[in-house]
Amino acid sequence: MQPLISVIVPVYNGQDYLANCIECIEGQTYDNIEIIIINDGSTDGTGHECVRLKQKYPNIHVINMADEGVSAARNAGLDAAKGAFVTFVDADDRIRPKMLEVLYQGIMDTGADVCGCSFSMWKNEEQWEEALQTKYRVEKPVVYQPTEYLEKEVLNGNSRCWSKLYRRAAIGKQRFKLGLSIGEDMLFVVELLPYIRSVAELTYPGYGYYVNPKGAMNRKFTPAYMDQITCWEEARANMPDKPSVQAKATTILLVSIMLTVGKIAHLNAAERKQYRNYIKTCHTKIKRECKVAGAFGGLSKGYRLKVKFFSLLPGLYVFLYHFNKFKKA
Repeated sequence: MQPLISVIVPVYNGQDYLANCIECIEGQTYDNIEIIIINDGSTDGTGHECVRLKQKYPNIHVINMADEGVSAARNAGLDAAKGAFVTFVDADDRIRPKMLEVLYQGIMDTGADVCGCSFSMWKNEEQWEEALQTKYRVEKPVVYQPTEYLEKEVLNGNSRCWSKLYRRAAIGKQRFKLGLSIGEDMLFVVELLPYIRSVAELTYPGYGYYVNPKGAMNRKFTPAYMDQITCWEEARANMPDKPSVQAKATTILLVSIMLTVGKIAHLNAAERKQYRNYIKTCHTKIKRECKVAGAFGGLSKGYRLKVKFFSLLPGLYVFLYHFNKFKKA
């Protein structure tokens, strides 16, 4: 009999898309699954939708929480998971019918503790249906040792916790850092790497990432946006003290800081004044991180210009950015 896979689905105010997400999980070619939905304090009809789905599918378990954040929600799912393997699916996303089967086979073929796949992005039902109609050949997975995976994958953009299948035993007591809502998945992966044997990666785009206009990265600045800076600082502290690794991580940190500054710059004058302490914090961090050997040189030409300007004249940079005087690097 196939081992049980636990699919952890955190959701907050997802009444409009939760059902479609769950239906695509229930439609997997891999049969032995349990779905753990964590309703994290939703204020819309998500709770009623969870009840309806649980009544329809006996393999669904629902955990209700009081808006504690995505990290706490995923942790609750990990604590409740009974499967020998676990995966994470965000409630506004979807997965291709064979994703779990492909990832499980990847682990069986390689002996890895984690197997990941690629993803496709979609904005509407037509794009998702088009993605489903596109056929892909499942290539032989590439297997990485943990440090190699960090350098070749995590530090090159593959820092997501979703689109991966994990051996539950390899995760052990590792959990998502509480209180973080942007970058928390990357930090989870980085902190997990020292405890696993190897990671397999497939080019197969099994995961469908929904470009949600109401998603966290598309909202106006709130203090939570500082989380992406915090996460990269903490992740870097958990990486090998190797100059090339530290330089690359710091380059990404510099970009994260400038993205946060850009978010603040898009606010109106009163809001920018309200958050001026965050601008000061970003300015202090930029000046410090630029001193890390190789970090500034790793930036694109556009970002080098932005970092130089902001480090010299932070107030003017924010003012000009607000009026779109800079083109995107």
